[in-house]
Amino acid sequence: MTGNFPLKQNEKIIFSLRSLFDSYGYSMYKMSKFEEYDLYSKNKEFLVSDGVIAFTDTNGKLMALKPDVTLSIVKNTASSKEAIQKLYYNENVYRVSKSSRNFKEIMQIGLECIGKIDSFSVFEVLTLALKSLAEVSSRYVLDVSNLDILTETLDFLAIPKENRAEVLHCIGEKNLHRLTELCSQLNVEDKKTEVLRQLVLINGNPDNAFEKLNILLKGIVSENILKEFENIISSLDDRKSVKIDFSVVDDINYYNGIVFKGFIEGAPNSVLSGGCYDTLMKKMKRSDRAIGFAVYLDMLEYLNVLPEKYDVDAVITYDENTSLEFLKKTADALREKESVLLLNGEPVGIRYKKLIKIKNGEVSDIETNA
Repeated sequence: MTGNFPLKQNEKIIFSLRSLFDSYGYSMYKMSKFEEYDLYSKNKEFLVSDGVIAFTDTNGKLMALKPDVTLSIVKNTASSKEAIQKLYYNENVYRVSKSSRNFKEIMQIGLECIGKIDSFSVFEVLTLALKSLAEVSSRYVLDVSNLDILTETLDFLAIPKENRAEVLHCIGEKNLHRLTELCSQLNVEDKKTEVLRQLVLINGNPDNAFEKLNILLKGIVSENILKEFENIISSLDDRKSVKIDFSVVDDINYYNGIVFKGFIEGAPNSVLSGGCYDTLMKKMKRSDRAIGFAVYLDMLEYLNVLPEKYDVDAVITYDENTSLEFLKKTADALREKESVLLLNGEPVGIRYKKLIKIKNGEVSDIETNA
């Protein structure tokens, strides 16, 4: 078959992303649809959405339809601080969809880089995140933050660990009023509170952002952390599509270092999310490091995409007096350039460009909708 037949939007994106990840030497990782329920019940905060579909296996063990891929990969790959594993996946996950708010089987594609992670590994993953967004839409932005910077700033403010989740929640919502209230209740000096407020307000072009960061956080945050962060971001070819935004936060019980979210015009929520998750690795009793991201294909339902106009290019209807040889010859000739559906009756509910009617072994009529 030599014809180029149209793929659905999600299929096109999946093929292009798989090709992208292959070109960077990442290997396809396949896994089971099921995992033991305990894996998810112990790491609920790490999951994108609440709710796990569980069932009892034939051996009495409580199992779950996979709501997440990262946890499964971490559980099932070997630990190594001296080697690096670069993996990508194209899997269905079962979770509450951001678009419908109901349980849904969602096609998800993403990658994980596990093991001996260095600055280049982080740079490469950010590069692939930007290239992945570009495959989805020409209008996109990648918001990038650094939880190590936030953590050291909270250390400077002496925010107790039991209050940090609420503080980070306020930062994530850019709720400066509540953030100021919390700092006051925790007896943080006004001068130190203002440092945190200014950090949250940094949002935009990397060059301008780092100029402000280096002044604001001098003597507060490790110079090495700031320098590494700036070096990674400034090395990206597509910096125009990057925003430094410290409201991008994730659970510090799982994530650390650089975290990021990707947005495209037309979708109300992020279509890509990822970051470093060394803390999760430690929680799962691993000593190596990791970074990765996922593309949420269910969010593409929000895009202004026209539905396919036709189900098939050509429909051939025939009667009982038409020979198999004539049908085969007619259909094969058309299939060199277009998709063909053969029916021994009327094409009810089918959208087509062309209808070819065969009666008594010859073409009796041709209708076109193109």
